[in-house]
Amino acid sequence: MLIRTHFQRTFLARLLIAALFGACQPQVLAQSDLAATNTLSLSQAREIAFERNWDLLAAKSGLDAAQAQLLVVKEFPNPTFSYSTAKIGAHESSTPMGNDLSGRSYDTIFAVNQLIEIGGKRRDRKASAQAGVTGARARFHDARRLLDQGVTKAYLAAALAGENARILNASSQLLQHEVAIAQTRLTAGDISEADEKQMENNADVFALQAKSAEAAAKQARIAVEILLGSGQPKGDWLPADTLEQMAITAPPSTESKTNVLRPDVLAAEADLNQSKYDLKLQQAMRIPDPTLTVGEEHNPPGGGPPVNTLLVGVSFPLPLWNWNRGEIKAAQATVDKNALALAKAKAQAAADLANARAEFQEAAERLERYQQQILPKSEKVRESVAFAYEKGGASLVDLLEAERADNDARLATAQAQADAASAVADLKAAAMTNFPDAIP
Repeated sequence: MLIRTHFQRTFLARLLIAALFGACQPQVLAQSDLAATNTLSLSQAREIAFERNWDLLAAKSGLDAAQAQLLVVKEFPNPTFSYSTAKIGAHESSTPMGNDLSGRSYDTIFAVNQLIEIGGKRRDRKASAQAGVTGARARFHDARRLLDQGVTKAYLAAALAGENARILNASSQLLQHEVAIAQTRLTAGDISEADEKQMENNADVFALQAKSAEAAAKQARIAVEILLGSGQPKGDWLPADTLEQMAITAPPSTESKTNVLRPDVLAAEADLNQSKYDLKLQQAMRIPDPTLTVGEEHNPPGGGPPVNTLLVGVSFPLPLWNWNRGEIKAAQATVDKNALALAKAKAQAAADLANARAEFQEAAERLERYQQQILPKSEKVRESVAFAYEKGGASLVDLLEAERADNDARLATAQAQADAASAVADLKAAAMTNFPDAIP
């Protein structure tokens, strides 16, 4: 029976460990999936950043500190216990009540003192702490808003650098194909050796530019990992989302919204409210707070029975010299400064929204023009000139010019796609006017 009980306990312990391990399994699977597939989507990057980014975790700690301060100000001040003895005779003889400690003729006082705040100090202090919690929560969501925007733009930069490397490699391969044709024509005597060498040089230039773009892409991926809170960023992954996919994301509607409740504006408003409550608190500090005293005095007179008397008293500081003028003036200056900061935050939010709208409008129009007009024409021109060159109907200069123009058009189209997706992220961040109260 004892062996069976031990087996049951062991089985339950293993079952509990398995349950705890299963609860932690999603994060482990996410890391192993990234290592196995070597890809990372934008949505996955956002989720990881919201869990591990150092700045966001620091903002969460700031909120915890503000909530702890709210608990502190809600607590009522503890009473003070005091004990004192006076008139102790070192060589006092015996009394009719005896020679014990309780019978000797000295005064013993037991008292409890309690500070009572008046003038609304406690109310203002709690209101100030509550405003501090509101501001800390708003700053957390503002950090989350900026992190979302930063991760998106960094991911787009990584995707753009990778696309640039792909385009340059493709251009290099196209020129390598033309080099092979040029070598055939050189053997046949149709072109000079200088033309063939010039084409090889242009192919090598595109290849070197592709290598540089690949290095820039890795640096951009490392920058993404820094935002994700990676302790050892290596950049050994590829974006799962393409620029073409991210560029067609519709912008958020901002027609019926205002920027009054954007997190940074709300944080500035909370700071202003907190400073106002602090000013009221400093003004109320001019009113002295009484301290109530309740106690008992044990005073046995010589030759008689002991006498116990009740003590009741009140004490408060006299506001003769210090009227708290310096603290009130400093609090008023803080109110004025926070009022200016709130006005600036509102103006900055409005400017961000206007700039984001203009940026998205320009980026969307530019992308449409590249996709619908410039890129198709450059591809057609390159194909036509390449075909004519193979047949001897176009010069080397015409071919190289067409290749460079098509390469530039493809690079510019990729840049336009990245700019359009980035403009959507900026517009979304600028128009964020609400957020959940719950902290994830």
